[in-house]
Amino acid sequence: MTADLAALLPPGIPPLVAGLLVLTAAATSFITAALGVGGGVVFLAVLGLFAPPSALIPVHGVVQLGSNVGRTLLMWRDISTAPLLTFGIGSLVGAAVGGSIAVDLPPHWLRMGLGLFILFAVWGPKPELGRAGLWVGGGVTSFLTMFFGATGPLVATLIKALALDRVTHVATFSACMCLQHGIKIAAFGILGFAFAPWAWLLAAMIAAGLAGTVIGRHVLLRTPDRRFHRLLDILLTALALRLLWMGLSA
Repeated sequence: MTADLAALLPPGIPPLVAGLLVLTAAATSFITAALGVGGGVVFLAVLGLFAPPSALIPVHGVVQLGSNVGRTLLMWRDISTAPLLTFGIGSLVGAAVGGSIAVDLPPHWLRMGLGLFILFAVWGPKPELGRAGLWVGGGVTSFLTMFFGATGPLVATLIKALALDRVTHVATFSACMCLQHGIKIAAFGILGFAFAPWAWLLAAMIAAGLAGTVIGRHVLLRTPDRRFHRLLDILLTALALRLLWMGLSA
């Protein structure tokens, strides 16, 4: 039976590791549904321990797309649709540019830049965010996600500037991430990444992510607005400090 299961998994991923990744997908989807952000970064960190580097970003993108699609369908009535077109156009341009050129930016500089940006967005002055801000933000984050993967905290800072209530924030954030991950997956497919060997494991992780989303949504609905935004600030700050530490350590 173990041999049959191993035959369904991608090379180099034993059944025990596959089970761990499925549980991680559920837990990180719960985190994002309950707190609005953070699950994608945690999942990327765990996936990076086991997946080959060439598969890390595209596989992460498919799982995050599945998780965000489930969250978007559950919360579609609460989505603020106004930012979607602008963010989507920016994402398309950013992914096209990122997928068409070879970028040789040292990862530690990228991590430190992301960390500093997140800290400024959380604790710095809050400028008015218009259509141009979402266009540029969608383009920049989609460009970066082709090389870094988990740009959810950056997108969360863009959505946070819209000053939405907690449920609308999570619903709109999920819809924006669906756009970004969908465009990224299409770009990797065009570039030739083979998703087929990962199909069964991807399906299991997406299903587990949906279960985590359902549970996390119940926690979100019981969290007061003030407590939600405080937790979101704390989580974004922790992620930013982690990125800075990773960059400085390198």
